[in-house]
Amino acid sequence: MPDEFSATANRVLEMLEHGEIVVPGLFPYELRNVLITNERRGRIDARRTHEALAWIRTLPFRVVADFREAELLALARRHRLTIYDAAYLDLALAEGLAIATLDQRLASAARAEGLAAISEA
Repeated sequence: MPDEFSATANRVLEMLEHGEIVVPGLFPYELRNVLITNERRGRIDARRTHEALAWIRTLPFRVVADFREAELLALARRHRLTIYDAAYLDLALAEGLAIATLDQRLASAARAEGLAAISEA
């Protein structure tokens, strides 16, 4: 959002110069939900949503639709994560990638699973 600053988000954007972001299939929906929710709260308007989506389409994303059901459920249970957060963790584990998140519970779970976590803390 225009009125927010995140060192983590800026760090991830810098890293994109040398790689891609790998996200689970739910990401496009979550992203659009964040934008429409912020429209409803009056933080952005429809034009800003459109601009944000156009900019995001230029970034090197790879969306992975497949997931490992048993692992997904086990991670959610073990770390008391939502299925949505467990999907990001499971994908990072399956791909052997670091996870970037502002969610401290997810960052802690990633570290507990032996992954690097790019986060605020």
